[in-house]
Amino acid sequence: METKIVYLSDLKFNLKIWKKELRFHRDEMEKFEKKLEEIARRNLGTKAMAPLEGFQNRIIREKEVIGELLQRIRKKRNILNAVNMTEEIDGRLRNEQTSLRDDMKTYIKLHYELKEELMDYFLKWL
Repeated sequence: METKIVYLSDLKFNLKIWKKELRFHRDEMEKFEKKLEEIARRNLGTKAMAPLEGFQNRIIREKEVIGELLQRIRKKRNILNAVNMTEEIDGRLRNEQTSLRDDMKTYIKLHYELKEELMDYFLKWL
């Protein structure tokens, strides 16, 4: 049973870290949105506006994905909190965590690609 407690604690730790990271990224995306709005107000022409609209759409989608991942984390945390401590660890919890972990890895990779593109754009137009 002590092994199970440690295992569940580790899973909860992962969820806590992912939740904090996603919230940080959401705040970061809101700051990027404000910078894009600042550029849009300057009326810099189509060379600046075409990529700007693409970035705005990508940020909207990223915030949707963040919301979906946060919801999955909440559901997973609720499942972990309701685990029967006398039940054997059957791998189900680990498999569910692996799926979420893989989705987080993909999300983080895409987030940093978007962030890098945004920073290049800001260097050019701010």
